Parts: sequence; C-alpha cells; structure tokens
Amino acid sequence: MNKADLVKIVAEKTGLTQAKAAEAINVFLESIEDALKKKERVAFVGFGTFKVTYRKGKKGRNPRTKEEITIPPRNVVRFIPGKKLKEEIPQP
Repeated sequence: MNKADLVKIVAEKTGLTQAKAAEAINVFLESIEDALKKKERVAFVGFGTFKVTYRKGKKGRNPRTKEEITIPPRNVVRFIPGKKLKEEIPQP
C-alpha cells in the first residue's frame, strides 16, 4: 500500500473527497514528523510506537572494494509494533 492507496481507502470509508482525505493524511503525517523532530514518542495503543533513538558510529566495509569505512553516529526512527498488531500478523 502506498499513500495514494491510503487516500482512496480513507475517502471511501469516511465519505470524504479524495482531496480532503489527502489533506487529513498529510496533517496526520506532518504531526508525527514534528513530534519525532522534537524526539518525542508517538504511541498508538494497539498499533505501535514510533521513537527516535541514537545509533553510535561504527566501522563498516564497502562491499565492492572491501575498503573499511566509518559510519557516522546518527538519530534513527524506530517502530515497535503493539500487541494487537503483532497478534494480527499471520505467522508461518
């Protein structure tokens, strides 16, 4: 599923126009981005939690040249699925 698919689904299920559904989704995503920029947790009970974590720098290798490189430290976004979402995902 991509953003356009999501817009269509939201528009169908809510009776909104696709333009209004797209606007609502954009505001929703911008709100999540703004919270993560402030390093705040974003939690949706049953679905999951987004949070920013710090990843230390490390040594790596260029797979083509086998040359050693330094991977700089950075902040990354992590998603931890909620209990309900974990239960809904079919297992092999």
